[in-house]
Amino acid sequence: MVNFFFQKKKNIKINDILVSLKLKKLKVNYPINDIKDLENANEDDITFFNSIKYKESVKKTKSRTIITHKKFIKTIPEKINVIKVENVLLAVSNVTSLFYPDAVNDNPDFELDQINKKNYKNLRFGKNVLVGKNVKIGSNCAIGHNTIIEKNVRIGNNCNIGNNVIIKNSIIGNNTNILDGAVLGKKGFGFFPGKNSNTRYPHIGSVVVGSNVEIGCNNTIDRGSLSNTMIGDGTFLDNQVHVAHNVKIGKNCIITAQVGFAGSSSVGNKVLIGGQAGISGHLVIGDNVQIGGGSGVVKNIPSNTKVMGYPARNIRNFLKDNKFND
Repeated sequence: MVNFFFQKKKNIKINDILVSLKLKKLKVNYPINDIKDLENANEDDITFFNSIKYKESVKKTKSRTIITHKKFIKTIPEKINVIKVENVLLAVSNVTSLFYPDAVNDNPDFELDQINKKNYKNLRFGKNVLVGKNVKIGSNCAIGHNTIIEKNVRIGNNCNIGNNVIIKNSIIGNNTNILDGAVLGKKGFGFFPGKNSNTRYPHIGSVVVGSNVEIGCNNTIDRGSLSNTMIGDGTFLDNQVHVAHNVKIGKNCIITAQVGFAGSSSVGNKVLIGGQAGISGHLVIGDNVQIGGGSGVVKNIPSNTKVMGYPARNIRNFLKDNKFND
């Protein structure tokens, strides 16, 4: 997918990257097009491998250049050029900043104007609606008071955007409702704790929301770091849900109030999650899963499973273990 939101620096070569990482230059200084995750990287992109969880992805990646730690080198196919570093994610942060120097900060769009009805088809809107440059809004949409839509955002047909909504770095499908106070597309909570200070890393991904979706009041959906944060068609999110960077939520899911998703977890289709449940990062939740309210999910959940409790486990076992005496 084309990145509408962040401008990439051109003409970067492998030795530019090695210099930024304070590593020795190569004799063959070949060009690098972009930095991407394992699944989306092409041959001329650089990628990274920092967890054995992604060993299958590293076998399938098209990239010929990977940043990794020495403990993972044996897992990487021999045809791939390896850049060995001590801290993979910190190195990825440096390289991403090299390609996208403006992506570390999350400054507001200062080139907003009052929305002009003439630029859109059958659009209804309230007072003090601000829109950035090159925003595309489909026909028959409605936008509430005090809402901000920043530059390059794409919104489909027949969408309803509530009051006090902020949308940035996002692509939204048709027939989708975004309720009051929601924030879409801000940078994710990605940083490295250091001895003297914490270091932020850039987020160059987007939020991609499907069609026939509902985003509840005061939801916060972070944009991805390298890949996109995605909400599938027909999924409904209740109020006060937080979706962290790189999370993928499938189609026709029901997520009730105050559920929190940590970064880079993947949720299948037709998943039901009860209120105040927490989903840890880098997990895979299958299709047709049901997660009880207040549960803490700390490991993968296979399809067609019902779980509850902390840590979340099969619901029959949970009810058996927590049976009250008369």
